[in-house]
Amino acid sequence: MALTSWKIFNFFDVSQVKPPDDAEQLSIFDSTEISCVCSGSESVFVGSNNGFVRILSSTFKVVKKFQAYQTGSITHMKQINGTALLVTIAEDLLNDPVLKVWALDKLDKKGAGLLSTLSIHNGRKQFPISAFAALEDLSQLAIGFANGAVTVVRGDLIHDRGAKQRTVFESEEPITGVAFREGPITTLYLSTTGRILTLTISGKGQGQPAKPIADTGCGVDCMTVEESSGEIIVVRDDSIYYYGANGRGPSFAYEGPKQLVKTFNQYVAVASPPQASLPSGNSALRAFGGGRVDEIFNPSSFALIDTDLKYVAHTETLTSQVRAVFVEWGDLFLLTLDGKLFRYHEKSIQQKLDILYQRNLFVLAINLAQKANLDATQRNIILRRYGDYLYQKGDYDTAMQQYLKAIDNTEPSQVIRKFLDTQRIHNLIEYLEELHEHDKATVDHTTLLLNCYAKLKDTEKLETFIKSGNNFDFETAITMCRQGGYHDQAVFLAKKHGEHDLVVDILIEDSKKYDDALDYIWRQEPALAYPNLMKYARVLLEHCSDNVTQLFINYYTGEYRLKKDSANQAIPSIPSGTTSALPSLSSFIPLAYRPNIASPATSGNQPANLSTAEATEADAAEPPPQYDIPKPRTAFSAFVDHREQFITFLESCIKQEHIEQNDKVDLYTALFEMYLETASHKKDDDKREWEAKAKRLIDDQQIPIDASNVLLLSHLSDFRDGTILVREQQGLRFDIFRSYTSANDTAGAIKALRKYGPEEPQLYPAALAYFTSSPKILQEAGDELDAVLKKINEDGLMAPLQVIQTLSTNAVATMGMVKKYLSDTIERERREISNNRRLISSYRSETAAKRQEFDDLGSKPVVFQTRRCASCGGSLDLPTVHFLCKHSFHQRCLNQVVDGEADGYGECPVCEKQNATIRAIRRAQEDSAERHDMFQEALRRSGDRFGTVAEFFGRGVMGVGGGE
Repeated sequence: MALTSWKIFNFFDVSQVKPPDDAEQLSIFDSTEISCVCSGSESVFVGSNNGFVRILSSTFKVVKKFQAYQTGSITHMKQINGTALLVTIAEDLLNDPVLKVWALDKLDKKGAGLLSTLSIHNGRKQFPISAFAALEDLSQLAIGFANGAVTVVRGDLIHDRGAKQRTVFESEEPITGVAFREGPITTLYLSTTGRILTLTISGKGQGQPAKPIADTGCGVDCMTVEESSGEIIVVRDDSIYYYGANGRGPSFAYEGPKQLVKTFNQYVAVASPPQASLPSGNSALRAFGGGRVDEIFNPSSFALIDTDLKYVAHTETLTSQVRAVFVEWGDLFLLTLDGKLFRYHEKSIQQKLDILYQRNLFVLAINLAQKANLDATQRNIILRRYGDYLYQKGDYDTAMQQYLKAIDNTEPSQVIRKFLDTQRIHNLIEYLEELHEHDKATVDHTTLLLNCYAKLKDTEKLETFIKSGNNFDFETAITMCRQGGYHDQAVFLAKKHGEHDLVVDILIEDSKKYDDALDYIWRQEPALAYPNLMKYARVLLEHCSDNVTQLFINYYTGEYRLKKDSANQAIPSIPSGTTSALPSLSSFIPLAYRPNIASPATSGNQPANLSTAEATEADAAEPPPQYDIPKPRTAFSAFVDHREQFITFLESCIKQEHIEQNDKVDLYTALFEMYLETASHKKDDDKREWEAKAKRLIDDQQIPIDASNVLLLSHLSDFRDGTILVREQQGLRFDIFRSYTSANDTAGAIKALRKYGPEEPQLYPAALAYFTSSPKILQEAGDELDAVLKKINEDGLMAPLQVIQTLSTNAVATMGMVKKYLSDTIERERREISNNRRLISSYRSETAAKRQEFDDLGSKPVVFQTRRCASCGGSLDLPTVHFLCKHSFHQRCLNQVVDGEADGYGECPVCEKQNATIRAIRRAQEDSAERHDMFQEALRRSGDRFGTVAEFFGRGVMGVGGGE
């Protein structure tokens, strides 16, 4: 690429260096004795033809001067940067060149800083040195001669331990440059007027002949080394060339003769001599000005070129040729033949960018910033300005590319406002997508992006965005998808972010995919499935009742297992280019709520066909997970208006073991109610079947249904069998009978009387009143009235007067109906009166006899005629003990010790037990006299209350008390 097409800038500030006012300082660069110049270690070194070396400071003041050679001109110098070492070479055509190594920190007036001296041999041929190079440690030096020879010096020149010289290359062409390239193999670059060569001087390949890499050479000082890459730069009249160890690299056309080349930072400094003299036709002009005219009309030029970014950083025309170029203190210095020294100071990166901004050269500015290793913030500023420039030109696509590159440090609103126009919506989408890619998007950005997708109806991009994995506000995305009708995408997002409640809500409320919603619930952990099941139970029961009922049964019986896909189930491939949202998402991640994903042609119409058997058999071999089984009553409200499913649920729940008592009550009560409610909606045989189920349910004594609930439910449902059964279980037989009589059910009343009458005698008086309440009922009762009267008569349930009063309340019963009852009653009472009179006479006679006996014992002597002991049966002999009961004993048989008292023998052993019994009865009577509750209970249970009172009176309960 020719330099003539490169952009030219002024990236350097050029100023002429003014030396100090000292006379010596003023003439130092004007002197014709200057033979060479080098720099390093914060100093500039000037060699002269008379062998002196001057050391200049940053103010270009001579800080030190010493005579390095007595004879000869110093033609080459090298300062080892960072050290105090200086290498000088002086030449005298009469002698071999002399190389010296100096320690500048040890210099004195006598030159005591000299470390070593070496004469450089050239096969006894006196030719000037045309090139010189040295390694930084001075272990190897290369000297090129004008006769085409190259001598390499090896050794320890710093400590003067000797050095070896060897001519490593000879040519018929003069050597114009030498340069080292260090590494595992040390390579020496050689340039002649006709060739460029490489020579391995140490390492693998040492001793082999030089290898040419170019068939064209260069002039003296027209080859230099680029330190960063190790390549050499060669300038010729036509171009600038790069060469590496393996051959030629890139080249850049730059016409014109070249005087020298030097590198400075990333720049290549090229000095060009004056062009050829004017044609001979201008002889008059030549005669007038001579050589001065040539300099005026053929000036020298100097340029600083960035070959990497392909621009000229500085170029200028010099009125005098270049004598030397050196680099120090971060600047480049140029010394001309007329003794002027110019400083080239590179402008700051910001100044250079401002220059590029003015010329709208943003691409070069970006490359320049990258090469200068500016941070991302500064580079993004350039990109943003470039984007603004392109936007103003109307190149919106390219402008957006720049904004995207600068997205990390750009306020998104600044860019978004530019692209809100509908015609630029694609650029806006691109920017918003990149914001999400860089996690810089806000809720508003997500909303705007989804709105753009919806506006373009670009389902494919919407799906790509959703499954991209970008960090965006998924709640906003879900909301926008639902509002825009992209329900399947909303489901995918909700599931991806673990929003299980939201997944179910979308499937039910938006998509109306009830089977899918149920299937998704069935695949969740118990703690997650239960809230959704309860929340949407009624809706799901409306559309998939059987499966929902089975899920309720499984959950409330502790048999809930997560449904899983079968092993042989596969996700079908989705054809490319499809616009169906769900198949595309399915191809990315299998949706957990869809066990069987249909083909794209039918996926929108075919529901996920679940079956109860499938749900029941899913993972049956695995034990159910552990979870807290809720109370059954919590599910009751879900089955409103779903009696059949509710009955199935209740019947399944009561079959399980280890149910708490409260739960049993709830389950059986609800089931009984459902049986009755179902029966109320049936007719004939179906109704009787459901009522039979209800009756069987409450007929079992083990079923814990509260009687009040059964009575209430039976009454509300007009289920008489339930009322009767409960009253029977509760012992409320009179209520059962009364329920029949209140309904005028004579047959039922007779049946209840026959069933409960023996246990509940009071039913007979009630039956008597009911049977005689109306002629119709009396006719229906038939002979049952006689049976009732007979039972009343036999058991004495009513007094005859009460019977007459009951029958006389209305004119239904006739005298003929009770004639037999009255005759039997009168005859029985007459017999009872006769018997009572006989008993009274007997008790009076017995009482009179006992009283006479008591009187005789107290007033008349007692004659004891018993001759045998009542204990041993032997004949009585003294001492003998006689008791008033006519029993006599030997004293010894009583086993008592007589203390001289007549009554000290106690009680008759024979009568003792009988007397103890009588005393016990008497004490019991006395004790029971205070137990009024016993009297009242006996009176309540008695059929003959007057007889009971008489009995207790006879026991002495009613008495005040008396002695034995």
